[in-house]
Amino acid sequence: MPRVTTPSSTEAVGRRLPPARTVREPSVEPIITLKQLVERLRTYLDADAVAEVERAYAYAEAAHEGQMRRTGHPYITHPTAVAYILAEMHMDHQTLMAALLHDVIEDTGIGKQTLRDRFGPEVADLVDGVSKLATIFRSRAEAQAENFQKMAMAMARDIRVILVKLADRLHNMRTIGALGAEKRSRIARETLEFYAPIANRLGMNDLRVEFEDLGFAALYPMRAERIARAVKAARRNRRELVAQIEATLRDCLDREQLEATVIGREKHLYSIYSKMKQKRKSFGDIMDVFAFRVVVDKVDTCYRVLGAVHNLYKPLAGRFKDYIAIPKANGYQSLHTTLFGMHGVPIEIQIRTHQMDAVANNGIAGHWLYKSEDESAAAGGATASGSHARARQWVKGLLELQQRAGDSMEFIEHLKTDLFPDELYVFTPKGRILELPQGASPVDFAYAVHTDIGNTCVACRVDRRLAPLSTQLQSGQTVEVITAEDARPNPDWLSFVVTGKARSSIRHALKTQKVAESRTLGRRLLNRSLANADTSLKELPEDRVNITLQELGFKRLDDLLEDIGLGNRMAYVIARRLTRKDDAGTETSDDSSLSVQQGGGTLAIRGTEGMVVTYGKCCYPLPGDPIVGHISSGRGLVIHRDTCRNLGDLRKKRDEILQAVRWSDNVVGEFSAELRLEVVPQKGVIAEVAALMTTLDASIQKINTEERNARLSTVSVGLSVRDRVHLARIMRRLRALPSVNGLSRSKN
Repeated sequence: MPRVTTPSSTEAVGRRLPPARTVREPSVEPIITLKQLVERLRTYLDADAVAEVERAYAYAEAAHEGQMRRTGHPYITHPTAVAYILAEMHMDHQTLMAALLHDVIEDTGIGKQTLRDRFGPEVADLVDGVSKLATIFRSRAEAQAENFQKMAMAMARDIRVILVKLADRLHNMRTIGALGAEKRSRIARETLEFYAPIANRLGMNDLRVEFEDLGFAALYPMRAERIARAVKAARRNRRELVAQIEATLRDCLDREQLEATVIGREKHLYSIYSKMKQKRKSFGDIMDVFAFRVVVDKVDTCYRVLGAVHNLYKPLAGRFKDYIAIPKANGYQSLHTTLFGMHGVPIEIQIRTHQMDAVANNGIAGHWLYKSEDESAAAGGATASGSHARARQWVKGLLELQQRAGDSMEFIEHLKTDLFPDELYVFTPKGRILELPQGASPVDFAYAVHTDIGNTCVACRVDRRLAPLSTQLQSGQTVEVITAEDARPNPDWLSFVVTGKARSSIRHALKTQKVAESRTLGRRLLNRSLANADTSLKELPEDRVNITLQELGFKRLDDLLEDIGLGNRMAYVIARRLTRKDDAGTETSDDSSLSVQQGGGTLAIRGTEGMVVTYGKCCYPLPGDPIVGHISSGRGLVIHRDTCRNLGDLRKKRDEILQAVRWSDNVVGEFSAELRLEVVPQKGVIAEVAALMTTLDASIQKINTEERNARLSTVSVGLSVRDRVHLARIMRRLRALPSVNGLSRSKN
């Protein structure tokens, strides 16, 4: 007869990290000695590897001699404890050596090269990756961001860096009671915001749970204590019902001749607190759910157990998830189902194999755990290796974020958005599965496939139907991205994308795009000013250009042109420098230089200049309107209608310069306009106006309605048109509507 067992609290399914413990006093955490560490290592490492670890211990002990921890113990006890945590994961001897030496560079003044000479390049690189930066930063937030950025780069070279860092933080959290209140709160918050999500992203559930409970107890000690007391009381009150459910599940599996281990799961404190806070539920509502885990030997048995429990209790519709067929992004695999149990009690059940259970608890560490065991089955090794490969893929993505981020704070922003707790799964047209965070859009999907596809996407099909790029995707949908070779990212995408990769790629592309466009505009403006002297940039002597660049502090001509295009320097001033007869060359301006420059002709606006040419929202200039431009620092060239009231103010400002501009003969693009309509308030009038504009190929940007009196309402319509003629045709058709009493184009 197959046997269904319920393990005791000390029995473990697969290898796990040491059990979580809430630390209040520094004396609670036991001291790990070298003898204990060596005994643990001898269970899976050979004698030579153990000897290397002992050599690293001796060096670290000598380097930290005289240093003490806040707990009152010699400092060497900390790296020894970190190494022991990693030994529980069966890490290799180089990682253990790096754990013992991880504070040597930071705290003792011993350099990386010294460690390289004594212990080899791998150990030295691991230690350097874990060490904090010594530079003094403007703020603690910037220092933290720089440290994470450096660690991400080191992780990309060697994934073991993050494991040493996580073990280091775990022991610090176990002994956090020795610190002052302010520092304890800061470290606990950092642990909850970064280290726990990183452990979760790497599939290391045991580590995540301990991080969350230790961080919760340190940050909110009174809340943690009250919830702990409530859990203890609830456990006592629920004991009989839990035993009945366990017995019923065991009997059911016995009848089906399914050999399995049934484990009653209990939510940890931080999980209870988070659900109470996020879902706004009471403690009783959270604890009313009973959770069990069923662990079996083979994958096909998982599905047989699922059928058995669904026959026993009715499943709750929409609450079944198959993470075995489609694993989570961190490698997690299991079947999840929710049932209506006896007395209507909801029961959550997870069904998985022993290997899946071990990997769910150890995550990426399972790669080394299984790799070091001869008896590991092919399935177990494959599962652990798969988790390791997924972790490497995630770290590779972090490196891309780091390379595209403008600074360390932007990198941290992307990292936070990337450490998402829930995923959805969508398909490419060829059937490939992609994991995305909840709330992801087709633009996130496009960037997940490839950066170039994201940068050139113009439309999408979701389940073979055209859909807006801002659509929130759902699991199981098939997404197809439509691209155009000359397309560019839209700044509006930043308002709805959720993945770090999409956000950083869009920002990087926009920055690159703005640089290229500003250089092109700067060249046009400078050549236009040089035309007053009957010359151009190409005709100027190279030595004259180089002298001017040196005087202005620029290394390259492109940098100067970019500055002109962005409006930070006036083209006519640079032109005077480049064409001056003397060598004095001071940057001067007088009243006459503030007038519109007529020589060389006007600047033609084509509509394709991009982000460095903008159009005034005060007067909405359109192709066909007489226009004037002005240079605005940081924005580039701003176009206004020549009748705009704001031009009077601009002429008075000495830091703004007007430019003679005109529309090109071949203008490309759509331009914003605004109409004001006086309409009779009646049912369907707005729909009638919108329908007419759609038939005339005008895109509506916004509609605002204001009631003037019982007989008239004012409707402001923002729309996109091609030119002044297009707008005039729309206005003629609108005036013909019976409900429209008056119509005018908004102007300043």
